[in-house]
Amino acid sequence: MPSSTPPPPPQRSLGSRAAGGAAVTMLGQSAKMVVQFGGIILLARLLTPYDYGLMAMVTAIVGAAEILRDFGLSAAAVQAKQVSREQRDNLFWINSGIGLALSLAVFASAHLIANFYKEPALVTISQALAVTFLINGMTTQYRAHLSRGLRFGQVALSDVGSQVLGLGAAVAAALLGWGYWALVVQQVVQAGVNFIIAASCARWLPGGYQRSAPMRDFMSFGWNLMAAQLLGYASRNVGQVIIGWRTGPDALGLYNRAFQLLMMPLNQINAPATSVALPVLSQLQDDRERFSAFLLRGQTVMVHLIFALFAFACALAMPLIVLVLGEQWREAVPLFQVLTLGGIFQTAAYATYWVFLARGLMRAQLVYSLVSRVLLIACIFVGSRWGAMGVAIGYSFGLLLTWPLSLLWIGKISDAPVGALFTNALRAMVAYGVAGGCAYYASITVGGPLWEQLAVGAVTMLAVCLLALAIWPAFRRDVIAIVNIRKLLTQAKARR
Repeated sequence: MPSSTPPPPPQRSLGSRAAGGAAVTMLGQSAKMVVQFGGIILLARLLTPYDYGLMAMVTAIVGAAEILRDFGLSAAAVQAKQVSREQRDNLFWINSGIGLALSLAVFASAHLIANFYKEPALVTISQALAVTFLINGMTTQYRAHLSRGLRFGQVALSDVGSQVLGLGAAVAAALLGWGYWALVVQQVVQAGVNFIIAASCARWLPGGYQRSAPMRDFMSFGWNLMAAQLLGYASRNVGQVIIGWRTGPDALGLYNRAFQLLMMPLNQINAPATSVALPVLSQLQDDRERFSAFLLRGQTVMVHLIFALFAFACALAMPLIVLVLGEQWREAVPLFQVLTLGGIFQTAAYATYWVFLARGLMRAQLVYSLVSRVLLIACIFVGSRWGAMGVAIGYSFGLLLTWPLSLLWIGKISDAPVGALFTNALRAMVAYGVAGGCAYYASITVGGPLWEQLAVGAVTMLAVCLLALAIWPAFRRDVIAIVNIRKLLTQAKARR
């Protein structure tokens, strides 16, 4: 009979470790965001839109291989109620094998990618990036093992350490005049460091593949999740493929930087929030009251953080981007402003993703993703007729449509509190939308130097938010709930 690793911590240990994990995760992600934002600033001043455009041409296509490499098995390992040592070893070899196959496939298809875009430089870029799929495949189950054990500090160490060393290598390469190769170096170094730290922290070596270990549930969960993630990836990146194919690397570089400025906070908040929420929600599946309470509180934290950030960034995009990235990125401002609206709608719907994962509703999620992502891709295709701005508008409009669709869908297949999820997001949307609008008009009214517009806008937004706290009881309750999130986490219990 296979030996089993301990299941996720029950009752008291679940709550206390999740509470500590939430704090450590947010601290780690804050550090990671600082590093990434610092990297954007440094590299944007050392490299050109053309350099970023070349890199985006490759990653927009081969990035889908990264989802195939994971195969949804990292989430499957975290979500499972029990994982034996033999199953864990098998998952490692499956992810590593997929990573190796994809590395070879990307290397072999490098000339096809270059011919598609009519950019010869993409051959060597694609071939150099191919090795990252093997490295990341070997890393997958080490990170899943750490997350399953609620060892969030070590996950954060892996994230931040790889980001810092990857950025350092990229800046050094850029200063040496390597151009777009600095971005390639960053990805390879980051993948290698991530593997070394995660494997060292996990402290286990995989044994041989055990055919007797049952793997069907993992593969079924992973297959459905992977298919849904591929659809999501296609909807996020089809616009970049179209822009690169139609207009070349310069226009794509501008769109890519605007899109990355959008995705950076989304990735740095959504992904770690899921790593904390999923293990806890999975243990609360049979306790509807506590499941709903944790779900709503988690959504409240997420929407307030991201809505406030995006409202501020959208309102003051001109001074922010020009002052931080440089004058050469001024044309990215309107693209970024439109995309932030889509980011708000995407965040509003994100809690439904937790419900799909925690309840193991992967087939239902796949069907939903098929419908919603086809809708989003259609909006992007229609918008692409008007260039990069049309793609941005189509992307954001499609996300607006999928927000209520996600709530209706999850409401039909689960007992999730969809009404409360909607009002939670809408309340934050109104509050920060008004604050952002006031900040925008204050900044353009004062005119003058960009730094002065930024300062006036920031003070105005803060003042409006404080006013909302004073006169809007529901908004005030949400903010207090965020402050008290640790209390809810410590009260979380696993089902018996």
